[in-house]
Amino acid sequence: MVTLAEVAQHAGVSASTVSYVLSGKRSISATTRQRVERSIRELGYHPNAGARALASSRSNIIALMVPLRTDIYVPVMMEIAIAVATTARTHGYDVLLLTGEEGPDAVRRVAGSGLADGMILMDVELDDERLPLLRDSAQPAVLIGLPADTGGLTCVDLDFRATGALCVEHLAGLGHRDVAVIGEAPAVYERHTGFAERTLDGLRSRARETGVRLLHRPCEGGYDATAATVSRILDERPDTTGFVVQNEAAVEPLLALLRQQGRAVPEDVSVVAVCPEQVAVQASVRLTSVSLPAQEMGRHAVEQLVAKLDGRGDAEVVLLPPALTVRASSGPAPVR
Repeated sequence: MVTLAEVAQHAGVSASTVSYVLSGKRSISATTRQRVERSIRELGYHPNAGARALASSRSNIIALMVPLRTDIYVPVMMEIAIAVATTARTHGYDVLLLTGEEGPDAVRRVAGSGLADGMILMDVELDDERLPLLRDSAQPAVLIGLPADTGGLTCVDLDFRATGALCVEHLAGLGHRDVAVIGEAPAVYERHTGFAERTLDGLRSRARETGVRLLHRPCEGGYDATAATVSRILDERPDTTGFVVQNEAAVEPLLALLRQQGRAVPEDVSVVAVCPEQVAVQASVRLTSVSLPAQEMGRHAVEQLVAKLDGRGDAEVVLLPPALTVRASSGPAPVR
């Protein structure tokens, strides 16, 4: 490995000058800085992370807590994680990825060990067990998700309440009066996961305002579970003409089941999804959808955390407004 002394010899300067160029703690002339930076590039020098952390009291690492559960759509979580990692790198930070379901223990371990300068937490529940520790800790943190009480916290999320309302508005505007919601797996609601609960709240509130009869049924996803859920819905509400799907694993099975039953989309039944844009456009019927701004959420979270690390950020909640894109899966309600 190339040492700092070798860089100094190559650039014809003292080791302390190289150190000042790297740390930015003292003003160095542009000519000398360029010479040192050229030597760093040519020799392939990388500062020792441990020594740098000791000198600066910073690790230049962000801890990203992403509990990977079987009942969540992992591709979305990973898209957010990649956005966090790439944005962090532009600010000079690396990312430590924690995927276990450790809850408060993970927060305690990161905050107490100095592993990271700050934390970003995902899969946020309305009454998340990790929040009391975050509020008591001096370590900066940002949530990708919205708990019930956001006091003293910095959060970024899609406005899922507005998302649910937007889906109902679209179908109501097309004349649909009986709408069924195929939701996430039951465990997601049992944990009171923020995005699912808020979407459901928005769906129900706007349904009451627009006179839509709304039926919500959780679903594990996959063909068999979706078939059972759709059968139950149509037994309970045979006049259902609109579906809202917030479950990526149920999208294609639903479309296949409707075809098998001779229900044309959108002539007989309209389908609106809350899902990644890729899922919507690659479905067998291009779906009218509200897309999940995964990259935008990851980028905002890092920028908020970096601002807090630099002493510039205050506790704030950033809700990204939803946008509904109309495609081939939604149309006027059939005349009965």
